[in-house]
Amino acid sequence: MINTNLKFCRRELALTQAQMADKLGIKRSLVGAYEEGRAEPRLATLVNMARLFGITLDQLVTTDFSKKKNAKIIGSVPAADASGAEDDTDPPTSPAGGKLRILALTVDKDQNENIEWVPQKAAAGYLNGYADPEYLEVLPKFRLPMLSNTGTYRAFEIAGDSMLPIASGTVIVGRYVEDWSTIKDGTPCIVVSKREGIVFKRLFNKLRSGAMFVLHSDNPNFSPYDLNVDDVLEIWEAKSYISSTFPIAELSLERVASLVLDLQQQVALLKKA
Repeated sequence: MINTNLKFCRRELALTQAQMADKLGIKRSLVGAYEEGRAEPRLATLVNMARLFGITLDQLVTTDFSKKKNAKIIGSVPAADASGAEDDTDPPTSPAGGKLRILALTVDKDQNENIEWVPQKAAAGYLNGYADPEYLEVLPKFRLPMLSNTGTYRAFEIAGDSMLPIASGTVIVGRYVEDWSTIKDGTPCIVVSKREGIVFKRLFNKLRSGAMFVLHSDNPNFSPYDLNVDDVLEIWEAKSYISSTFPIAELSLERVASLVLDLQQQVALLKKA
């Protein structure tokens, strides 16, 4: 299991055995021995491998990624400096920083990607199973022909009234964001995070200045708040929504005054009649 995962992830990252050995601080011959199953890595080396690949130690040891046909490998490893040594800081969780992440998905009989729907009651379970194709298989699925064929889409049922006039129970269809640094301020997104769960907010990008996002609601009764990038698991840019409730049009004072005047005139005409 470990040897196949090492070979699979290394190739996905487009690394040679020598490059991978440099990043792990071991000899190239050891990488070859690990991949061929002739030797077992020490625990410390396994931990470094998991960090390099951006996966958990448990996934590295127990999940055969080469058999996950419906899994995408997203991102790349942190860049080395001019000397060839890897930065000794922790690899960032933002794809903009290059950490490898695995995006699970499902496809139909024609190999077209489905849109998986995550209802409110499945929100908690999604936090544990978002990277597992077997978990996604049990979610409802559909397709929307008007969406672009480029990108991966997922639908989330939102709760609460923080984004009025979009009401609670609305299904937001989002496109998966691979590079978080490209998110423009004010973009409506579904954010999946360890701290907040699944929320629908407008994002303001503070990755460069503070390694975080600021989340804003459209409802002024809700205050903005910061979310550290280390807490973020997935981001889906909102592209469409499905709702059984039509948004209520906002009435200006001028419009209200005009409606009152019209009613007064109609009442006056009725009295004359």
